[in-house]
Amino acid sequence: MNVVPRELMTETPILPADFRGAMRHLTGGVSVITAGRGKDITGMTVTSVTSLSVEPPTLLVSINRDASSFPLIRRYGAFGVNILAADQLDVAERFAGKGGLKGAARFAGSQWVTSVSGVPLLVGALSAVDCEVEEIVERHSHGIVIGRVRDIRNSTRNAALAYWHGQYVAVDQDEDAARLAEVSLPTHSRRGV
Repeated sequence: MNVVPRELMTETPILPADFRGAMRHLTGGVSVITAGRGKDITGMTVTSVTSLSVEPPTLLVSINRDASSFPLIRRYGAFGVNILAADQLDVAERFAGKGGLKGAARFAGSQWVTSVSGVPLLVGALSAVDCEVEEIVERHSHGIVIGRVRDIRNSTRNAALAYWHGQYVAVDQDEDAARLAEVSLPTHSRRGV
C-alpha cells in the first residue's frame, strides 16, 4: 500500500455543524448494509457506498466503528449492499434505527435471501451485492471497508431512493425525464445559448 504520511494543518478549525451542513448538499443513494450469518445478523442504512474498481469488481463503504454492523463485518469477512428502490423507505428507516429496532429485528417486514457468503440480501432491492471483505482501513471514527463483489442480483426496477438535505427523495428515471422535458427550453431556443 502506498501511503505517504504527512501532517495536515488547517488554520481554522472546521466545526462539525459546518461540515454536516456542507455534506447535506451531496445527494446520496440509499443502501442497507447487511452483516452476519444465521441469527447473528444486523444492518444499517448508509449513503456512503461507492464503486472502487470494475476489474476486479470492488466497492467501498464507510462505516462508523461504533455501529453494530462493524464487528460483524470484521468477524465474518463479508457484507451485503442492498441498493434501495424508491418504495423501500420503510426498510431505510428500520435500518436507520427508527422505532428502536436493533439486530435481527430490523429484518422483519421484508423478504431476504441468503447470499453466497451467508449475509442476507434484500429481495426487491434495485441491486443486492454480496461482498467479501478485502481490506478495512480505519481512520478517525470510521472504517473504510473495501469489498470484492462475489455476487450481484439486479432487478428491473428503475426508481431509486436517495437522501438529500436531510430527507429521503425518490429518483425515478422515467418520471424525472418526463418532468425535465416539460421544463426544458425548446430546441430552437437553446441554439443561441
